[in-house]
Amino acid sequence: MVQCEMCGAETSAPNTVKVEGAELQVCDECAEFGTKVRTQEQSSTSTKYSTDSGGSSGSSSSGSTSSGGAGGSSGGSRRDMFDEMDELVPDFDQRIRSAREAADMSQEDLADQLNEKASLIRKLEHGDHLPSDDVQTKLERALDITLTESSGADEDADWEGGSAVGEYTLGDVVERKDS
Repeated sequence: MVQCEMCGAETSAPNTVKVEGAELQVCDECAEFGTKVRTQEQSSTSTKYSTDSGGSSGSSSSGSTSSGGAGGSSGGSRRDMFDEMDELVPDFDQRIRSAREAADMSQEDLADQLNEKASLIRKLEHGDHLPSDDVQTKLERALDITLTESSGADEDADWEGGSAVGEYTLGDVVERKDS
């Protein structure tokens, strides 16, 4: 039995669907939330969504194929470009306002110094708007603050599973609107 990666239900015949760019193994109920993906077992031709990185077809040492996607790779955990990126801190708005006030500047003064509009500074300080990379760099230099934190993939390693098999599913984390 395989566990649905969306709701956590046990299913003997999972469907491979693409939801918001992620390929998931889901039960029949959750399959309606994504687009069905053809796997290589269903079609002999290569598909757009194929995750097979092996070049030759007869090089499998055990004689069986891995259907686990990322879990079947022998090179350790799979990493992507987002693991290396820094994330905007949740309290960026408070940091900007505190640093501006500590520098005894008005929003208009800061906007003039950054060559930006005062309305942008107001929106940033209220948390209504996220700074672009350019504006973020200007703010960090002008106010001598840091608005990013390293996202680090190590945080994921500390995450313990919440289901019977010890892994989190989307159903453990996300609350569905139709529930």
